[in-house]
Amino acid sequence: MGVTNQNSSQEVKLRQSLLLTGEMAQRENQLDRERFCCSICLELLKDPVTTSCGHSYCITCVKSHWDTEDEKRVYSCPQCRQVFTPRPVLVKSTMLADLVEELKKTGLQAAPADHCYAGSEDVACDVCTGRKLKAQKACLVCMISFCEKHLQPHYDSTAYSKHKLVEPSKKLQENVCSRHDEVMKMFCRTDQQSICYLCSVDEHKGHDTVSAAAERSEKQRELEVSRENIQQRIQDREKDVKLLQQEVEAINGSADKTVGNSEKMFTELIRLMEKRRSDVKQQVRSQQQTEVSRVKELQEKLEQEITELKRRDAEMKKLSHTQDHNQFLHDYPSLSPLSESTHSSSIKSRPLRYFEDVTETVSEVRDKLQDVLREKWTNITQTVTEVDVLLSEPEPEPKTRAEFLQYSCDITLDPNTAHTKLILSDGNRKVKVRWENQSYSSHPDRFTDWCCQVLSKESLTGRCYWEVRRGGGVSVAVSYKNISRAGISDECVFGHNDKSWALECDDSYNYVYNSVFTRVFGPQSSRVGVYLDHRAGILSFYSITKTMTLLHRVQTTFTQPLHAGFGFYGCVGHTAELCELK
Repeated sequence: MGVTNQNSSQEVKLRQSLLLTGEMAQRENQLDRERFCCSICLELLKDPVTTSCGHSYCITCVKSHWDTEDEKRVYSCPQCRQVFTPRPVLVKSTMLADLVEELKKTGLQAAPADHCYAGSEDVACDVCTGRKLKAQKACLVCMISFCEKHLQPHYDSTAYSKHKLVEPSKKLQENVCSRHDEVMKMFCRTDQQSICYLCSVDEHKGHDTVSAAAERSEKQRELEVSRENIQQRIQDREKDVKLLQQEVEAINGSADKTVGNSEKMFTELIRLMEKRRSDVKQQVRSQQQTEVSRVKELQEKLEQEITELKRRDAEMKKLSHTQDHNQFLHDYPSLSPLSESTHSSSIKSRPLRYFEDVTETVSEVRDKLQDVLREKWTNITQTVTEVDVLLSEPEPEPKTRAEFLQYSCDITLDPNTAHTKLILSDGNRKVKVRWENQSYSSHPDRFTDWCCQVLSKESLTGRCYWEVRRGGGVSVAVSYKNISRAGISDECVFGHNDKSWALECDDSYNYVYNSVFTRVFGPQSSRVGVYLDHRAGILSFYSITKTMTLLHRVQTTFTQPLHAGFGFYGCVGHTAELCELK
């Protein structure tokens, strides 16, 4: 214990000596710097010159300063601002130059630049007085921080050979035990804290204690292992980022190519349709002209025949009115016999139906094209939405109904959410629209006003599949629980906000999200299947007949658990039922 106190006393005296010596040396050096430094560049004078006002500068510094004042034709001293006119002729001050050279030989150093002084964020030298320089090292024995100059004795003198130099820190005093005023050179593993030697034989007696260096060595090994793990993870993540970047480039390239090819093919289809439209128009007009020409030609001949017949009729009429029998008999033979008409027999009365058959044929072509587009459009949409950019292998989506049934879930409807015109039955699995209001209790989750809707009691996450048997028009939906429950706006209607997704099923299908309608084509069925992969952000609707037909597939990101829901449009008698799946 006595040896320890003696060492501590010597260290305190050593610190005081260092501080006193440093202060004296710094005052002297500071005084010399102020005398022989150029006030422009703050360095020791180089080729010094002295102005008539008595201030000295480096010749290049003051010339550069005055060069900036050439336009004013007025020159001033950078320190006292005395004005000189004309520009003074400067001559090197030989005596001052010699003095500066002598001072350099005695070890005088140039004034430190501003960046060498300690700022608010820097650790300052504890030895410097006045404006302090930045500390370069701290001594764990002296427990003070040193700038480069004041640190030099630690390098030059063997008296400091056992002193431990570390990077400067504002928390240096934390290395001193507040109880014993000793440097904490030990570590208590029991209490996980740094302690001094006196602590180890006092309140930490019997604890698992080691030297701070040993504990540091152990922790250093752990740190290195952690760093290796981190560096490996960084490399792995950088590879992932690179793969993702390649994925983005591949997606963009594939999308651009697909859009370009699709545009080309659709343009070809449009061009072909335009050509066929033009061909039909040209053929109809050509046939129209031919048939009209034939009719007009026949019409002209018939009109000529009528004119001739009228003339003959007039002659016969005149002859028939002749009073002289002999004259009548004389003129009668001159009448030429009436020839048979060669045209009237070819004209038949028939319904006025000419190009209507062409219209029907074109209509049949249109209907077939629409059927093909409806049938293939679903395949195109499904193919687009099946693009998967995840690098990790996701679980494959179900393909058959048997695979879907593996994810079937037991869902019931929540009476507290049902609109008053809805009645629940069959264990809250069936809902029907009634004319009269039901006597439900008031509840904040209940849909009111024109939102004739109901939500499931169960929240849906993970993979889920369920089927709905509908009677009439029903909106089959999934929704976040925080969807609005009241009001005359669309905020509470399934599919008319960003909190719900709906398939409107009536005589046709429409997918609705955020008030955007998408026409959906597929076989009509009273049974609709719904598949949800919450984590993957997949929502799919299927028409269930003898087979499953995908109606619409959504790829998005779900941020909350979902609830199944049904919506009605006020049609009394319409029903929806959650099917029991086996």
